[in-house]
Amino acid sequence: MLYEVVTNEWNEVTYVPTTLGNLLLAAIIVNLLLAAMFLSAKKSRKLSVRQLAFCAAAIALGTVLSNIKLFHFPTGGSITLLSMLVVCLPGYWFGLGAGLMTGVAYGLLQMLIDPYILFPAQLIVDYLLAFGALGLSGVFTQARHGLIKGYLTGVLGRYGFAVVSGWIFFGAYAWEGWDPLPYSLVYNGIYIFAEAAVTIVLLLLPPVKQAMARVKQTLS
Repeated sequence: MLYEVVTNEWNEVTYVPTTLGNLLLAAIIVNLLLAAMFLSAKKSRKLSVRQLAFCAAAIALGTVLSNIKLFHFPTGGSITLLSMLVVCLPGYWFGLGAGLMTGVAYGLLQMLIDPYILFPAQLIVDYLLAFGALGLSGVFTQARHGLIKGYLTGVLGRYGFAVVSGWIFFGAYAWEGWDPLPYSLVYNGIYIFAEAAVTIVLLLLPPVKQAMARVKQTLS
């Protein structure tokens, strides 16, 4: 068995990975990073190894920052300390393939560390698709102001899947007088766009822009 079915204190059925499930998730994460390395490989094996190392570092740092919550909804969703930005960076650095693989691996790690799964299908939307969408930052890897454009694209991708999840799986939690879809649009928009707004302001600061440009140039 990869998951145990657990009923929490609110009589909600959740799915928690077993030891075998955690091992399988860890193996999937490693394989996704390896796939990202080969999909985004450029001129030499040495550069590909560097890409893999930076993707892994982004996943690790993003996971740490995701646990530094500036605001947290009791029913899920939080404003974190720039975790979405960190997960978007591999896509901006190395392209769409590396970005998507890194985002999915990050989502699997989030599921391993802090699972909140009411329905098996929700696992795919909330963890694989929503976090994987942060890798869409790779669409603008070569564009002018590519980091900001890519970050916003990744955030919008995550928001879209979060809205779908909230609408389909969490509609019962809608505020009184609200239909599930408007509730999900507003609820998920509050924490996702609040963090995005703070991040964009930070990225527009000249010292930060210069530092990001230097890192990009070093890795390219």
